[in-house]
Amino acid sequence: MNVAEPSPADPAGLLAQVTGGLSGAEDRPGQEDMARRVAAAIERRRHLIVQAGTGTGKTLAYLVPAVSSGTTTVVATATKALQDQLAEKDLPYLAERFGALGVTDLDWAVLKGRSNYVCLQRLREMADPDQGQLELDGLAATTRAEIKRIAEWAGSSRSGDSAELSWSPSDAAWRSVSVGSDECPGATKCPLGDVCFAELARHRAQAADVVVVNTHLYGLDVGSGGAILPDHDVVVFDEAHGLEDVMSDTVGAQVAPGRFVSVSAIVRRIVDDPQLVGSIAEIAEELREVLRERLGERLPDERPADLTEVLTDARLRLEKVGDTLLAIDTTDEDANQRKLRAQTAVGRAAEQLDLAIEAREGFVAFVSGSRDAPRLEVAPLDIGPVMDEGVWNKRTAILTSATIPTSLAHRVGLADDDVDTVDVGSPFDYEEQSLLYCALHLPNPNAPSFRSAVHDELEALITAAGGRTLALFTSWSAMDEAADELRARLDVPILTQRDLPKPALVKAFTDDEETCLFATAGLFQGVDVPGRTLSLVVIDRIPFPRPDDPLLSARRERLGAAAFTEIDLPRASMMLAQASGRLIRSRTDRGAVAVMDPRLGTARYRWDIVNALPPMRRTRRRSELESFLEQLADQ
Repeated sequence: MNVAEPSPADPAGLLAQVTGGLSGAEDRPGQEDMARRVAAAIERRRHLIVQAGTGTGKTLAYLVPAVSSGTTTVVATATKALQDQLAEKDLPYLAERFGALGVTDLDWAVLKGRSNYVCLQRLREMADPDQGQLELDGLAATTRAEIKRIAEWAGSSRSGDSAELSWSPSDAAWRSVSVGSDECPGATKCPLGDVCFAELARHRAQAADVVVVNTHLYGLDVGSGGAILPDHDVVVFDEAHGLEDVMSDTVGAQVAPGRFVSVSAIVRRIVDDPQLVGSIAEIAEELREVLRERLGERLPDERPADLTEVLTDARLRLEKVGDTLLAIDTTDEDANQRKLRAQTAVGRAAEQLDLAIEAREGFVAFVSGSRDAPRLEVAPLDIGPVMDEGVWNKRTAILTSATIPTSLAHRVGLADDDVDTVDVGSPFDYEEQSLLYCALHLPNPNAPSFRSAVHDELEALITAAGGRTLALFTSWSAMDEAADELRARLDVPILTQRDLPKPALVKAFTDDEETCLFATAGLFQGVDVPGRTLSLVVIDRIPFPRPDDPLLSARRERLGAAAFTEIDLPRASMMLAQASGRLIRSRTDRGAVAVMDPRLGTARYRWDIVNALPPMRRTRRRSELESFLEQLADQ
C-alpha cells in the first residue's frame, strides 16, 4: 500500500480531514484520542484495549490510523449489523476520502464462512439429468423452484454471497447449493476451484488492506493455526466484550445430533446403501436422547457410560462409512467430488467425536442447547494459551467496545505488561441527558413478592413515560408474566420478544412512540433506537450469570475465592452497562434507566457496577423519576 502525505504521524489531524466530509460532523475529542492511541499501539507493536462510549465514532478511530500506517488489518466484529456498517458505509466512505485526500488507494474485502457462498460445483451436480434429478426429486416443489432461482442469480452474481439475494431462500434450498467448511475438500481438489465464489472471496481478502470478518470466523482461523485468513499485521476486535465467549466456542469441539443428519445426507449422494447411510442418521436420535438427560450439566472427565457408548458407536459407524467411501473408484468428475465431500464431512465429524471422547487437560465438557437440539461442547477453561499462540505473539491487537469488563485482559490471556488500557469516554452529556433510578424500596429479587412489586413499578413508570419503554428481563418467564400483567393494566401497546423476528420487532417499536417492548438478554445489546420512541429502559435485576452455568462453574472452581470478582461481577456490570446503553444514542436523546434490583443501592459491590455504567444523574426517589419522564412526554 502506498501512503502519501499527510503523514500518519498525526492521526488526529488525518482523522479530522477524513471526517470533514461527513455532513453534520461534530467535534469528538474521544475519537481523536482513540485514533492517536491506536496509531501509537500499531507503531510500538503493543496491544491496546479501548473503551469508547456510544457515539465516539470508534470505527473511523481505528480504521484511519490502521490504514494510514500501511499495515494489513483484519477487523473482527461480533454482530452482522456492525459488519454491514463497515462494508456498506464506513469502508466505502473512507476509501473515497483517502482517495480525495491523496493519502492512499484503500482496498478492502469482506470474508465470510464458506456456507455463505453458493457452490458452483453443487449447482453443476444439481443440473445433472441423472444424479441431480434424483436429488431434486427428493425435495419439495417449492424447494426445487428456489434452487432454480438461485442458479439463475448465480449466473450473474459477482460474489455468490447469499446476502446479495433480494429474497430469502429456505434453509433446505440453500443447503442444497452451498458447502460448509466441514464438507469442502478445497479448491485444489475441485474442478471449479478456479472460479469458486468462496475462493474468489479469499483471493480478494489476500490482496486487501482491510479484511472484515465475524469474530466466529476469526476464532476458527485461530483454531486451525491460521489456515483461513490471510496474513495480517493488526487485528481489531470490535465489540470485544464478547471475545472470550466466542473463542471458547470456536477453539473447542461441538457434537450435535444435527451434524449426523447432515453427514448422512452428504454420504447419501454417493453411497447407494440405505442401511449404511441410515446408520449415520440414527446416531442423531440416539445422541439426542442421551444428551437430553444431562441438559445444562457439566460432565466429569470420565464420561458417563451411556454417553461414551453412543459416542464410541458413532465413531465406529463413521469409520465403516469412511472405508466404504475409500473403496469407491469412479472416473466421473461429479461423482468424485461427491465422494471427496463425503470423506471430508465424515473425517471432520470423526475429529470432533475424538475430541469429545477424550478428556483433554484444561478443557471442560458440558451439555448445552435445548431439549429438541442439545449439543455436547468441549471448551477450554482458559483461552489464554491458544490466544497467545494464535494472536498475541503474532500481531498487534486492538480490542474495543462501548463497555469493557474490568477483567477482560486476564480472561483473554493478556498480561498487564503487554497491553495498555484506556477509556476515551463518550461525546454524550449523560449528567444532563439521563437519569439512573434504583428502586430501593422493592424486595430482594429472590423474594416471592418481587415480581408483583416490579409489575406495580412498571405500571407507574410506563404511565409517566407515556409508553416509550424498553423493559429488559433476565428470564423468559419474568418477561411473559410482566407482559400479561401490564397488558391488562395499561392502554399502550406492548410487544414482546416472542411476537416478531428481531429486525421487525425493533422496527415496530421504533415506528410507534407509545409502544413498549418487553425483551430478554438477547436485546441487552445490538438495539439502536434513537429519539423520543425510547425514553425509558427498565432492567428487572442485576444480570449476574447463572450460578449453574457449566463452563463458568468450572472456571469459578479454578479461581476459587476470586471467582465472584473475576467472573460474575465483571459480566454482570458489562451486561447492565450494555442494557443501559440502549437509552442514549445521540446528543439530543434524553431518558432514564430504571433498575428494579435494590442490590444496586445496597450491596457491598454496588459501586463496581455503578461505576461501569454511563455517568448518569442518580436518584432513589420514584417521584423524581416520574416527574422527569412526564416532562419528556410533554415535550
